[in-house]
Order: sequence, then structure tokens, then C-alpha cells
Amino acid sequence: MRWSKPLRVHLGVLVVASLLCTSMPIIWLAFRQGSNAAVSAGAQQMREMSLRLIEGYRHTLEGGYEAVALASTLPQLVSPPPQDIKAKQDLFLEVLRNVPEATSIYTGYPDGSYLQVINAGRRDVRQTLAAPDEAAFAIRTIAGRQNANVISTLGFLDGKARLIGERNVDDASFDPRQRPWYQSVVQDGAPVSVGPYVTGTLKVPTLTIAAPMKDDGRVVVGINVHLQTIGRLLDAQSISPHARAYVIDGSGNLVAHSYPDIMSRIIAIWSRTSGAFAITANAFDTSLETIVRLRQDPAFANGGLARIELDGASYLVQIAPVSVSGLFRGSTAAIVVPLDDLVAEANRLLVRNLLIAGILLIAGVAASVVLSRMVSRSLYRLADEARMIGDLEVSEKALSHSWITEINTLASALSASRHAIGQFALYVPREVVRRIVSPDGRTVVKAKRQDVTVLFTDIRDFTTISEQNSPEDVVDTLSAYFELLNTIAESHDGTVVQYLGDSIFVMWNAPVQDGGHIEHGCRCALAMKAAVDELNGKNRAHGRPELFTRFGLHTGPAVVGSFGAISRQQYTAMGDTINVASRLEGLNKEYGTSILVSAAIHNAVGDRFQFRPLGLVQVKGRAEKVDLWELVGDLRC
Repeated sequence: MRWSKPLRVHLGVLVVASLLCTSMPIIWLAFRQGSNAAVSAGAQQMREMSLRLIEGYRHTLEGGYEAVALASTLPQLVSPPPQDIKAKQDLFLEVLRNVPEATSIYTGYPDGSYLQVINAGRRDVRQTLAAPDEAAFAIRTIAGRQNANVISTLGFLDGKARLIGERNVDDASFDPRQRPWYQSVVQDGAPVSVGPYVTGTLKVPTLTIAAPMKDDGRVVVGINVHLQTIGRLLDAQSISPHARAYVIDGSGNLVAHSYPDIMSRIIAIWSRTSGAFAITANAFDTSLETIVRLRQDPAFANGGLARIELDGASYLVQIAPVSVSGLFRGSTAAIVVPLDDLVAEANRLLVRNLLIAGILLIAGVAASVVLSRMVSRSLYRLADEARMIGDLEVSEKALSHSWITEINTLASALSASRHAIGQFALYVPREVVRRIVSPDGRTVVKAKRQDVTVLFTDIRDFTTISEQNSPEDVVDTLSAYFELLNTIAESHDGTVVQYLGDSIFVMWNAPVQDGGHIEHGCRCALAMKAAVDELNGKNRAHGRPELFTRFGLHTGPAVVGSFGAISRQQYTAMGDTINVASRLEGLNKEYGTSILVSAAIHNAVGDRFQFRPLGLVQVKGRAEKVDLWELVGDLRC
């Protein structure tokens, strides 16, 4: 019997032995030392940055606190405007010049009077206030609310505090006594911190420090700091490219973040809502939940450094409590750094050592080359034979032999395959054999009957909109519209089955089972209507067409699965339930409504939503009448 050993034995013994004996100990020691040093240096950087972050955060808020504390002792602020109005304005202007982080400072009075001086240096502030481009400050005044002649003005000053414009504004929409900062101070009788919340004048998210006047606790002076200002303090890029820092409040809600995109989304959320903040913003950073739990650990009550596992990766975390003069209790600053970033230098050192090890492996490589040359001819010959078999050139050839076992085994297998296919080809045409040797497969989703909830939408007078606007404008508007509705449908566990022109077909409980599919469908329809209303407001502002949408919602049995020809199929649903939902959408035109649902929907979730009965109606193409209801609102809200 001819002697042979597996190829992996020859090459493996030479290469692996050289690697283990010469390179691995050196590489391992260098890598471990470098990693430990890098982690230690990173931890020190995080501690130093934590101190700088806390100092910057406190400095930002302490400036506002000191300004409020000083203003609360000044007697000229006790009297409501327009008394001593010039002195009040000069004081507030001086505060804004010395506290650049502040967006505005103001005083609220128990009679509903109000004086606010706003830093209008930012372009977005001027746009919100419709202020002149040269405006540096804006002054809002509400005086004499209890009298018949109410003074409610908005004035604009340039950088030298000269009046450059003034106009009357509606005072009925704003009452300082209803704002959270005023109510908290009057209730507690002491300085308070409030926020984040949305300001009444600028409509932006802010943190507020407010205090009662020393001579009259019902007069409240407050100062605002924009959340964007806090976000600028959280720059963790000096530690690593993927490091991030953020601040959470005492309830564990995300207040500010170092990533500009996340900070922008936080501000966007607060600019359009005043609740459910934790449900939305907290999902922007997956590490937040872990940090909140870590903060509750008594060992980290005063902050500290920890190592955590998140999404399969290791991170170093530095947390530190943040408070300002007893305010913002429970707030915490956190710095989160991927461990991989800290050991990046050690990894580069590892690469360098591997290059050195490569030199040591030359001997082993040379031996491998010698061995490969010994077997290459046999391997190439077998490869040629395999290609010939693939082309069905199956003439019998002599079996070659090698002193490597795997090559002999492969040669025997190829010879057997050549013989078998050659015999098969004697009875079956060669082209058929090729198809059998290389078969194609496919998976079919079989249709089945099940309960589903179905929503159809349609845009009113879309044909007219298409005629009155260019195709490009229509496509852009419709794309934004579809993106909005698709996002809402997916967030409510719905599946967008099909786009039909300007309509959308959404389905629940298929292909994914959903026990609350009817409730999800109702909430989705309400959310879509609210979103489209908001979109129409933006369209009006930008001169784009408004898209008034009608909705039809029904639930019941349908056949769901793949339908179509053998060569092409589509996943969809069919049946009376689908037809009724489509007809309900069309009936909105007759009733002047937006969302119509069937009795099946009302009977299932009538205790959770507000409906208005419309009676029985004959639906086109259906003998039986449908009990029609209008979906008005969510009783949960």
C-alpha cells in the first residue's frame, strides 16, 4: 500500500508550529500590556472629562441661578408693568449680556402681568418672533390684564438697546400664572428648577430656574436655558470617535445628548409634544436603560466608573450626579465609551507585531510552498477533470495517484461521478442532465383563511391636484405623504400590503399574528389623520397642495397568502372583508367624514374609542347593508 497522509497534517504542522513557537508569546504579551495601558488611560480621560462636563453644566446653570437670585431681591421688579418698565428692561438686558447661555429672563405677576426680555441673536429666534434681522433683543409685555385696556406688546431692540420696532400681540393665549415655573414657585415658596418643557413664547424645549421675589412671593422671576446649549457641553469626541455623553433627569428621562442628531431629535420631540417623553427620546440611546439601573445601585450613588455589556459589546461608563445649588436633584451625567475604541492603539500594535511575526513565518511559508508545489500538479489535473464533468465530457480516463490521501479520495470520487453521469447520459439528453444536476428551487407561501383588520386610505381630489401641479411636485409631495403613512403603519404593527395610486392598503394580523389587531388599526387610523393634518399645515406654509385623506377600516375573515401566476406571484388578501373596507373609505365622500368603520370594529373596541353612529347604509356591490360608524377619537387620550 502506497504511503500517504492528509494535506492538513503536512501544512498544519509546519505553519502552526512556527506560529506557536515564535510569534504567539510575543504578540500576546504586547497586546495585553497595550490593552491594559489603553484602558487605564481611557478611564482617566473619562474621569477628567466627567469633571469638566459637570463643571460646564453647573457653570451654565449657576449663571442663571445667580441672576435669578439677584433679581429676586431687587425692589423695582415687585411692581407689575408698566410701572418702572425702563428699569426692569435695563436690568434684564444686563442679565442677558452677562449670562450668554440664557435664552430669556422674565417676571410673572399675580394679576397676570408679564415682562420677558428675549435674546434674539439667533436667527431661529428672530424667525419665530417675526423680528427684524437687526434685532438683538425682544421685549414682551403684558400689563393691565385686569383692566379694559390691556397692554400686550412685543418690541424689538438692536445691539445698543435702541427700539427698532414694536407691535401689539394677543395676550389671551398666554398667562404666566398657568406656566409650570410660576405654579411651582408659588406652591413651594422657594427657588425651583423646571424642565425640560416647551416655552410659551418661543415654543422651544428649555430648562428653567425660577424664584419668588423676596418682598412678594407671588411675583416670580425666571430664566431659561435652551436644551441645545446643554447639548453643546457634552462633547465626548476627545476620548474616542464613538464616545457619547448625555444627561438624564431624576426620573431617568433623556435631557441632553452629545450626538447632534440625537440632540436634534430630542429638541424636535419637545418642540411638538409635552408628554410621553421617556417613551420616545429614551429609545434614541440603547445604553440609557442600563445607566438608569446602574445609577440606582448604592455603590454608584455618588458616581463612579463601571464596565458594562451592551448589544454584545463592552463599554466603560463614567457617571456623576449633577445638581446646581440644590436644584435639578437626581440629574446625572454619563459618559459611555466603547472598549474597542480604547484598545484601538493596542490593536494597531498587534498589527505591527503580526508583521514582525510574518517575517518569522517565512520559513514555514517556504516549506508550505515546497509542499504545495508537490501537490499542485495533481490538484490542477483534478480541477480540469471536474470542469470537464461539469461540461458533461465524461469519457473514461485512467485514475491518477498521489501520496496525499485527500487527493486520492477526490480522484476516486470524481471517477465514480464521471462514470455515473456518463451512464445517466446514455438514457437522458445532455441538456436535461445539466438541469437535473443543477436544479433550481422556490418556496411558495400558501394562501389560508384567517381574521384580519384592513385599512384603506385615499386622497380627496387627487386627480385635480395632479392636474394643477407639475409631475415632479406631485411625486415629491406624494413621496413624503407615503413615507409618513408607512412609518405610522409600521409603528402600529401594520403591514403595508400595496400602494394603489394615491391609496394605501394596510393589514393587521397577517403575516404576523396580532392579538390586538383591531385596536392597533383604530389607533393607526387616528395617528395617520393627525399626521396628515400636521403635514397639510406645512404644505400650506410652503405653497404645496394639501392632501385631505379618507380612511376606511373593517375587520373580518379573508384569504391571505400568495396569489398569481406560476412565474410571478403577490402576497395579498382577498374576500368580502377587503371589499367592505374599500367601500367604507369611499363612503367618506358622501358623509363628509374622514374615518369610517364598520360595526365589527365598533363592537370589538367600542369601549376604548369614541365613535359616532351613522346608521345602516347600502354598500355598492353588496346585498347586505353595513352598520356605519365614524371613528372620532381615542378614549385613552
